[in-house]
Amino acid sequence: MRHWLVFAGIYNILWGAAMGIAPIWTLKALGVSPASTELWPQLWACIGMIVGVYGVGYLIASRDPARHWPIVLVGLLGKILGPIGFIDAAVRGLLPWSMGVTILTNDLLWWIPFSMILWHAARAAQPTPPVQSISLEDALNGLRDDQGRTLRELTDQRQVLVVLLRHSGCTFCRQTLSDIARWQADLANSGVGIAIVGLSSSPADLRALGERYGVSAASWVADPDRLLYRALELQRGTFLQLFGPRVWVSGLLVAAKGHGIGKLDGDGFQMPGAFIVHRGRVVRAYRHKTAADRPNLMEFACPIN
Repeated sequence: MRHWLVFAGIYNILWGAAMGIAPIWTLKALGVSPASTELWPQLWACIGMIVGVYGVGYLIASRDPARHWPIVLVGLLGKILGPIGFIDAAVRGLLPWSMGVTILTNDLLWWIPFSMILWHAARAAQPTPPVQSISLEDALNGLRDDQGRTLRELTDQRQVLVVLLRHSGCTFCRQTLSDIARWQADLANSGVGIAIVGLSSSPADLRALGERYGVSAASWVADPDRLLYRALELQRGTFLQLFGPRVWVSGLLVAAKGHGIGKLDGDGFQMPGAFIVHRGRVVRAYRHKTAADRPNLMEFACPIN
């Protein structure tokens, strides 16, 4: 990580200096005629100054990548938004396509290393909790809902759809609560109970979030120590499971539909899952392949034979 940031810092300083010292020459090399506007050289030199300042920031970040992750984040955002802006300008004929060659080394080259540095910083901020095996029986008996009933008591009475969320700020978890609100009446008519488990320290907080989405027929269970997650073998996610391209696209769409993104509450790397539990055993299981998975929980809980 340090080598990548040093490389990025030196590259930006050199490229920014070339733009600032020889704006006309670099513009011509990229197929732009400075004569097209008198402001081109001045604007190009100003952009070079910004690029060079980024380089100084990367050199600072190289000393401690995990601590200086905001610099890397700002850099990555620029390297994502920059190509989008260029494509828009080129399509409208405001910039020549020949300038796009700079995107390869100025932007695309850094997407993966910068993303991995941010991944490392996030993991460093949330160290892996100790993994201790626990039986499903112990987890069911050890966890109580907001009414004081153990999960074992709930699942002994009838089949229960047990939904284990990620942290309550996750936009996909909010989407899941919205789905459950739509299906809760049908699930009740089918004789299936609902228990929603989260990483929050208080079941009241989970209930408050669920009620915002209209979930009224569920038991709420706080599991900050991940007892049930471990018993049901729900792992922490990999980079692609949590931040892969499909997750990014789906996350933006879900957030834009009104679910938004909330404050991180719990382990941000925990993967979710859904299970039908009855009398101390798992009847059916769904373990998410990515954070963006959206199983039809109604069909999962009440399969048609």
